[in-house]
Amino acid sequence: MQEALIMELNGKKPIFGESCWLAPNATVVGDVIMGDECTVWFNAVVRGDVHEIRIGNQTNIQDGVVIHCTYQKAGTYIGDQVSIAHNAVVHGCTIHDRVLVGMGAIIMDGAVVHSGAVIAAGAVVLANTVVEANSIYAGMPAKKVKEIGPEMKEVIERTARNYPMYSKWFQKG
Repeated sequence: MQEALIMELNGKKPIFGESCWLAPNATVVGDVIMGDECTVWFNAVVRGDVHEIRIGNQTNIQDGVVIHCTYQKAGTYIGDQVSIAHNAVVHGCTIHDRVLVGMGAIIMDGAVVHSGAVIAAGAVVLANTVVEANSIYAGMPAKKVKEIGPEMKEVIERTARNYPMYSKWFQKG
């Protein structure tokens, strides 16, 4: 069985916390530090080649996601219990704790996404945008559409909790 591509670059090798799982064709390169119980899914790329990438605990990086940064300008910082859904692009930005980034969303350099926020599927968060805590942002460019309710808060928390469980299904085989 194929293993994930974990590559040292310019003397920097990715560092993983306890109980992390990487899909067989995931790629993690360079200056990347990941917390405990993180998962990196099929065809996802976390490329810390031109700046640092820091990821907290129990964060899931789903299928086809690209996480990158900007040379000598913008690292990427992702908090705890963040779910980054399929085919999203996260680039040179800061995402605080308990955030849900929807499928195909794009978050650009210098953007800051505060805790408890939801970036809707397909949304484009432009450079240097500040996303309010506990809010849903949608559209192109992304704008606040409403505050999150208790149901969405539970979805954010449940998704982050479930991904380490899903990864165990793949580890049994």
